[in-house]
Amino acid sequence: MQKLKGRVAVVAGATRGAGRGIARGLGEAGATVYCTGRSTRGKPSPYRRPETIEETAELVTAAGGTGVPVRVDHTVEAEVRKLFARVGKEAGRLDVLVNSVAGEDPTLAWQEPLVKFDMDQGLAMIRQAVFSHLLTVKHAAPLMGRRRKGLIVEVTEGDTLMGSSSGWKIFLKVFAFLLADELRKQRVAVVAVAPGYLRSESMLDGYGVTEANWRKAGKKDPNFLESESPLFIGRAVAALAADPKAMERSGDVTSSWELARQYDVVDADGRRPDWGAHWEKIASSYPSFQEGFRREMRWLDQLARRAERSAGGVSPRRAKAKASAKDV
Repeated sequence: MQKLKGRVAVVAGATRGAGRGIARGLGEAGATVYCTGRSTRGKPSPYRRPETIEETAELVTAAGGTGVPVRVDHTVEAEVRKLFARVGKEAGRLDVLVNSVAGEDPTLAWQEPLVKFDMDQGLAMIRQAVFSHLLTVKHAAPLMGRRRKGLIVEVTEGDTLMGSSSGWKIFLKVFAFLLADELRKQRVAVVAVAPGYLRSESMLDGYGVTEANWRKAGKKDPNFLESESPLFIGRAVAALAADPKAMERSGDVTSSWELARQYDVVDADGRRPDWGAHWEKIASSYPSFQEGFRREMRWLDQLARRAERSAGGVSPRRAKAKASAKDV
């Protein structure tokens, strides 16, 4: 069923990876999808990857939607402003914005420790992975606000605050939380969504496999057998966009596997990969990650207690926990 027929979406960073998968998922659901990025036929981005926005738009159309490729550098305000002016003029509305810019930019030092960090690289990181998202929302939100309805998705990594390989991804989760409050009166929902073990184009290349024979990579890494195609998060986001109660999730951090459980979503091969459930099984094999999550839990618990005091009372959750403890 094309539950998004007549809806209009912009996927910023639709050239490859999760962005391309989400564009396809929205297309399957019948949406018109403006697919943006810097890689066009004959003019690749600095990534030097072969994928282009034209290919993505063609995949959207083949899936049942309408794909529109638009070359945009989301760090250049004039180009971003022009994009949304075009969307407003041609479509007259914007229902979904997906921010997937610089998701796996290989030119950026995602995991470099601060003491070794080249500050020029730091500025490049902020510009590509942070500023681009702010700039895109700045010009998209007014178009959504006119109709007092919409969904903004920040594509991130990990479904906990600190649960990602790069600290830079934390910003996108906090940004979604803060933006949700700002746009609540306009009835625009903002949700941060993380994919699981993603079989992006670069990941497939790294393992020397294709989407047709990806299971062979399981010999090198058994966890790869629990991976998901980019279309999986695409279908999950499309299901969220079609949910009339999506506003209830505004400010949340969620994942492809959690949304798949809720909306009965499956991957292209009919499987329902669940990285969350898989991680619970293998977590003990990664003690450093476990300890990191425990530190996060302690830190967040301290912040929660301070927030409760500032709010003038005990939260319903803690009140219930205290009552249960007394009963015991």
